[in-house]
Amino acid sequence: MKHEDVWRAIDTLAAENGWSASGLAKRSGLDATTFNPSKRRMPDGRARWPSTESVAKVLDATGASLESFTSLVSGARALASSAGRSLSRRVPLIGLAQAGGEGYFDDGGYPVGGSWDEVSLPEIADANAYALEISGESMEPVFRDGDQVIVSPSAPIRRGDRVVVRTMAGEVMAKQLARRSARRVDLKSLNPEHADYSFDLTEVAWMHRIVWASQ
Repeated sequence: MKHEDVWRAIDTLAAENGWSASGLAKRSGLDATTFNPSKRRMPDGRARWPSTESVAKVLDATGASLESFTSLVSGARALASSAGRSLSRRVPLIGLAQAGGEGYFDDGGYPVGGSWDEVSLPEIADANAYALEISGESMEPVFRDGDQVIVSPSAPIRRGDRVVVRTMAGEVMAKQLARRSARRVDLKSLNPEHADYSFDLTEVAWMHRIVWASQ
């Protein structure tokens, strides 16, 4: 368990609930500055860890379980260790900024063409799985610029899942599915400084679930 991973898990819980680190602290009944980045190191540079009491209050405020919190802390490493042959498969890789261009996906949203790079990442059952390299800050702190995510076109999608969406206009974005009705799709940017999106279903070419992320 690493110091930065614990703080990243706390930041992720805050972002998933639409709060800043300060907002999460206040919702947890703590001083607003408790989770500020400046409080994560002591004056002499040593790591300052959140107390078990603070973590317990965070879980109570967000409704998260201890198991879900520890999975956020362990992140991709836990998935890799449980995969057994985690680095055995090569999947196509492209940058998120490139993904809106022509020739990378077919009409169903499956990767095609010879312009993809390849990367070794954990085994995924979906034969059409592919990897995207995140660009921008709209999904921080969950996904940061340069993180790689594996996307599965065949994975079922539920509210709250992180997804990659391509619009009929050719725009590709990584977001969280906030709501999907018979007519519309609402997408959330985990970074509160970035706008959320809402599309009519006729405006969405495809939507695929993110099933793994490097950290």
